[in-house]
Parts: sequence; C-alpha cells; structure tokens
Amino acid sequence: MDRISLDLVEGDLRTPGAGHARHGGIQQAVNKAIRAGFHVGLRVRIGRVAGRIVGYNIGAYGRYGGARYPLLVDTRFGLAKCSLREVAAA
Repeated sequence: MDRISLDLVEGDLRTPGAGHARHGGIQQAVNKAIRAGFHVGLRVRIGRVAGRIVGYNIGAYGRYGGARYPLLVDTRFGLAKCSLREVAAA
C-alpha cells in the first residue's frame, strides 16, 4: 500500500465542554465505516469522481462533523468529507 503523509491540524472548541456528548456518535460512525469495509487506502468513487480513503473524520463540531461524514476521501479536486451513502468501492 502507498504511504501517505498526513498533517495534524490542531483546533479547539469555541465553548469549553461543548460537543463532548457527540463523540460517541463519531466513534459509532467510524466503526460502522470500518465494518462496512471502508478502510484507509481503499479506492472509492463519489459519483463519477475517483478517490482514495485517507482517514476518518473525528471532528465533533462544524458543518461536516464526523458523526454524519466519517470518511475523508482524497480526490483530484481535494479532500472531501463523505457519508457512507456518498461513496462506493471503485
């Protein structure tokens, strides 16, 4: 498998303590993705756009949180946060 270097982007919550209750939903979503066979390195398609899973979205706040969009997919257009319904194995 090809090695991919990733950058760690540090951040924080705007309100201390906010969002911690949602971490369980993120963990469940990521585990569901892994059990469904969506592992890092897998080639996938988002519609007709080819990509590769490069990681899992563990973001607990913001528009595209990990509970709804657990997959991080690298495409020729850039990085996309995707739900399991949006991707298919290539």
